[in-house]
Amino acid sequence: MNGAAQPHLTTPPDWPRRVAHAFSRAAADYSRLAGAQQVMGERLWERLPERATRILDLGCGPGHWSARLAERYPAGRVVGLDLASGMLEVARRTPDSTGRTSWLCADAAIMPLADASLDLVFSNLAIQWCRHLDEVLAELYRTLLPGGRALINTLGPGTLSEVAHAWERPGHPATLLDFRSRDRHQAAARLAGFRRVTITASRPRFHYPDLAGVMASIKGIGAQTAGNGSRLTRADLARARQRYEALREPAGLPVTYRLLTLELES
Repeated sequence: MNGAAQPHLTTPPDWPRRVAHAFSRAAADYSRLAGAQQVMGERLWERLPERATRILDLGCGPGHWSARLAERYPAGRVVGLDLASGMLEVARRTPDSTGRTSWLCADAAIMPLADASLDLVFSNLAIQWCRHLDEVLAELYRTLLPGGRALINTLGPGTLSEVAHAWERPGHPATLLDFRSRDRHQAAARLAGFRRVTITASRPRFHYPDLAGVMASIKGIGAQTAGNGSRLTRADLARARQRYEALREPAGLPVTYRLLTLELES
């Protein structure tokens, strides 16, 4: 791991390109490594409405949830949208038993979808990567039918606090993605025009046997390779390992997410 990219995230001007590149690189291993993301997605799945016919899986990744949504709604058609072409290449190779799923490479803030063309948006851990929250939620409102629903999992401040602690270096404080607060999401949803906004906060916690396991789980969502590109020495790695070991619990090394679940109705 000597010289590996530091897993700290920023939002430079070319952020969308970096995110797309990072997730494309992570695509092949995403499903295997992103166990925590799957668990959090199940919590969102439980909130699905009984019926839906025009469905968007926003930030669909390799298509896991898109396929399940097509099976869940036999009368519906599903569009899986992602910024990362590499993710969509994996999704397209996955057998589609329903024949009702299509794929779209696009930015969530500028979606090539018609006004009022959807009745359900499902998005598991994608919009935290978007630089312009107001624009993303405005696009969701624009594309949803009146009475349509958006179910969104995203992340709030304090996410990956253990990771930030471990990777801090003298004179170089850790800088993770600028996770937005619950109030910021509520304000953006109201500004977009949603008439009903419900946001639930929770703290799912996962454990890994060692630092390599922690870093693999982050790499599985593109977080490591989307970093700011600074390089680490062996001493940095040893320090991070020691700092993380001080946080060890009986179940292993902890990784805490601050999960925000948004239920929006247009």
